Amino acid sequence: MALGSVAYAEQPAHETAALWVRDLRKRFGDTEVLQGISFTVPEGTIFGLLGPNGAGKTTTLSLLAGLLPPSSGQAYLFGMPMFPHTPEVRRQIGIVPQDIALYPTLTAEENLEFFGSLYGLRGAVLRQRIHEVLEAVGLAAHRRQPVGRFSGGMKRRMNIAAGLLHRPRLLFLDEPTVGVDPQSRTYIFDLIRSLNREHGTTIIYTSHYMEEVELLCERVAILDHGRIIACDTVANILRNAHQALLVRVVGSPEELKASVERLRTVEGVDSAVVQPGDPPQLYVAVRDSSLIH
Repeated sequence: MALGSVAYAEQPAHETAALWVRDLRKRFGDTEVLQGISFTVPEGTIFGLLGPNGAGKTTTLSLLAGLLPPSSGQAYLFGMPMFPHTPEVRRQIGIVPQDIALYPTLTAEENLEFFGSLYGLRGAVLRQRIHEVLEAVGLAAHRRQPVGRFSGGMKRRMNIAAGLLHRPRLLFLDEPTVGVDPQSRTYIFDLIRSLNREHGTTIIYTSHYMEEVELLCERVAILDHGRIIACDTVANILRNAHQALLVRVVGSPEELKASVERLRTVEGVDSAVVQPGDPPQLYVAVRDSSLIH
């Protein structure tokens, strides 16, 4: 599979997949921001939506979560049609938006009480779920603190807690590590793996970082300008996508010339070119991210 063409491995039918999407489109006026995307997410997997800002990742999640109506296309969730959204469909999904969707003056517990009530949770059941999700995200000790006093990483984890209250079978995570410190990022990754492995939650994870997708996802769809340009396992995309990584190295002309000679003997390096300038720069195109680790 060449990067730049769409390729789909054999997938389960929409009756058995967690999520089945075909020819999904969205227009805003004369602009078609999603241009007929199609992909399938097997149940119990972590599926990545990878692409730069403006590629259409958040729009895709907004359509599938029922926050926006599609212009056309089909989607099935665990065999149920998603358009229009029904109460049963909404009960099966959780969404963690890119922006922090919490009330800063309310405590962690009060925020979760409010969001839990929206899903019909009450009394002892709601109290138990609040305890469980705060434990899961490592914030049980801060349950009575106003969320506005939380660090950026703590707010991100609280955002995830709110999306987990009703035990969704499929969880949408829209760039959940934006602006967090490395420790919180690692904690979020561990939490995502735990949700998937121990609870069987199907997860759709959006990012513009390939390294995050490599660490978490089994399959990935790459979005660019509202189109899916590749859809396959992470391993296959890294193996077959020529010039998937472009590395820039700065140095003296002598150092860069010597580097070019050495790089041309390395398997997996597609090209090495010195770009004149002040300072001169060496551009290296490689197929495998392990070459630069």
